[in-house]
Amino acid sequence: GCDSSLNLTSQKATDAVAGIFRSLRDIARVRMHMKQFNSIHDPGSNTHQASASYKPLLKQVVEEICNPDRPDPVDIEHVSSGLTDLLKTGFSMFMKVNRPHPGDHPLLIIFMVGGVSVSEVKMVKDLVATRKPGTQVIVLSSVLLTPHSAVELLFAPDRLQPDTDI
Repeated sequence: GCDSSLNLTSQKATDAVAGIFRSLRDIARVRMHMKQFNSIHDPGSNTHQASASYKPLLKQVVEEICNPDRPDPVDIEHVSSGLTDLLKTGFSMFMKVNRPHPGDHPLLIIFMVGGVSVSEVKMVKDLVATRKPGTQVIVLSSVLLTPHSAVELLFAPDRLQPDTDI
């Protein structure tokens, strides 16, 4: 609602910041139903609050996929494809059959709705190369985010249908 800094008022700035925090609260509310990936903030302990850290959601998901020690990821679901997987899924109702782990396949495809930055793509590539060498990674997204476009999306009036020219 402000085309130049000359037209910027304290009220317009306050409204914009309130809108950003409203969006962040909405995102937190949506992620509350998740068991494992419900926060990107680790507050640390009461005695070592300086150890608080930020861990991006994408990094958490890729680490979980590349972790062979966790046989059944909680918030990641395997989608059956092919007759063998379909039979395993069907028999799992009657017998204890382990679901396939998402990291078992030599090809990992990640699609980010809403955008991904170049640094996030590099982080995924480096994580997979370190934790699961030999796995091919394809990162797809609805848009490649730049610092400018990420800020524009924060101020977009309709965040569910942002301008596709960004």
